[in-house]
Amino acid sequence: MAKVITAKEAAKLIKDRDVVTFSPDSLVGFPNEIVDAVKERFIDEGHPRDLTTFRAAGMGTFAEDEWGEGAWCLDGMLARTISSYLAVCPIMAKEVADNKIQGYMLPMGPILQMYGAAGRGMPGVLTKIGMGTSADPRYGGGKLNELTKEKGEDLVEYIPDFRGEDYLFYKSPGFNVALLRGTRADIHGNISTEKEPINTEMLSVAQAVKASGGIVIVQVEKQVELHDISPRLVKVPGIYVDYIVIEQHPDDVPQTTGRWHADDYNYSFTGDEIADLDSSAKAMPLDHKKVIARRAAMELKRGDQVNFGIGMPQNIPSILEECGSADIVTTISETGVIGGVPAAGRDFGCHWNPEVLCDHAVHFNYFDGGCLDMGVFGLSEIDKKGNMNTSFLNGKMTGIGGFTDIAQSSKHVMFIGTFTAAGLQTEIKDGKLNITREGKYKKFVDSCPMITFDAEQYLKNHDSFLIITERCVIRCVSGGGMILEEVAPGIDIKSQILDLCAADIIIPIGGPELMDSSIFTEDGFTLHPDNNPTAPKNGGAGGEEKSAA
Repeated sequence: MAKVITAKEAAKLIKDRDVVTFSPDSLVGFPNEIVDAVKERFIDEGHPRDLTTFRAAGMGTFAEDEWGEGAWCLDGMLARTISSYLAVCPIMAKEVADNKIQGYMLPMGPILQMYGAAGRGMPGVLTKIGMGTSADPRYGGGKLNELTKEKGEDLVEYIPDFRGEDYLFYKSPGFNVALLRGTRADIHGNISTEKEPINTEMLSVAQAVKASGGIVIVQVEKQVELHDISPRLVKVPGIYVDYIVIEQHPDDVPQTTGRWHADDYNYSFTGDEIADLDSSAKAMPLDHKKVIARRAAMELKRGDQVNFGIGMPQNIPSILEECGSADIVTTISETGVIGGVPAAGRDFGCHWNPEVLCDHAVHFNYFDGGCLDMGVFGLSEIDKKGNMNTSFLNGKMTGIGGFTDIAQSSKHVMFIGTFTAAGLQTEIKDGKLNITREGKYKKFVDSCPMITFDAEQYLKNHDSFLIITERCVIRCVSGGGMILEEVAPGIDIKSQILDLCAADIIIPIGGPELMDSSIFTEDGFTLHPDNNPTAPKNGGAGGEEKSAA
């Protein structure tokens, strides 16, 4: 039976060199009071020290503050961090970049599946996810700095021949402590999570830690009597829970990274209320971001199941709403949330009016099994072979998250974003796109410093993938070719595309088509009624307009 203790007592249970694991998504599921107590103990006693933090998703606020893992970024407290995403915790990213601690960045799916393997007493996970990327030991093994390369263990192994195919094996580092957050705990330690907007991998984490001989500590809002929690609402059975910490300040426990207090709590994220989104919908201004989102929306078909990545892809649901087509696709986030409307910014990963909150750890089976119709991702940096870098840009470490899993396995993939980065300015006038100031950085480069999407690996099983920018549409096909399929009216192909691109762009016979002219108008754009990307949309581009390119 789980024992109720204080956060300060919980902090005493963590030993030097422990591997401590969590189940957060930014600040969703973040056990803030326990984390703070461990920090205070280290400040007072110098212990626990040389810890390893292990997590799947990000844990922080995207700011240089002491929330999330940032609270433990004290000299000597951490020895190593293993995760899929560092940008959410800039202080931690700097510790890794400065070679102060060991850092590993692995795809989210294998991390989640490592919990399941450990929970069954298995040593790790065999998968094809991450092959050809920076997680592949032939290209770094997920090691982020020189300290890790010199002294860190190998967490990923390349298996060249398993039943005639090659795989990667992700090895579990072992787990000593789980620090989790729920909503209620009954007197037997059964945990509910009804106030959490994401159904995180708490159960898988608890199973992994218990099977490893470790302890599970859960922070909750309150304790209730046995049977006060419906058995259908129990997320973690009490048989996996060792200790419970009752929150001293439940009103100050963040729901998400963007919602810090009880007054900010959004009941539509948990399905307890249905928000009226139509009345608050606002049209995006006509700029290059809207052009990109409109063109991407034209690729969606009625009935598609779609994942929209962070950043510019989050604009596409707004376009669908403007066109009265919000219901043509089912949105599926990497966090396990299905249906409704994806939230943006600091609420990323949550949905307004979700239909399903699927268990995060199990949810990645859907992606890895190739069930997703379309994955839409931001365009960060791409090399001449079509490989993508999303993790190390302009000297800054960001992360992989679920990107590698989803991009590698989706039936169709689009990368959308501006053609150049940092400072791009445009003007849309008279149905044409004018570049008034070019971006500082080229996105189409000779080679990427870190690869998180291997084009060759993807194109072994798929015909092509699309790159959509404000000025052109490029299709990458098997064999590494990049075909310029469409160009925006007003754009000069040589000076504003070819001269800014390290890749050998193929110009089709007769030249590229013009991008649909209605994309560049205030109110002339509508989605094709059949939502069929192979059919002409909005009248198409023809004859005289084509020669204007």
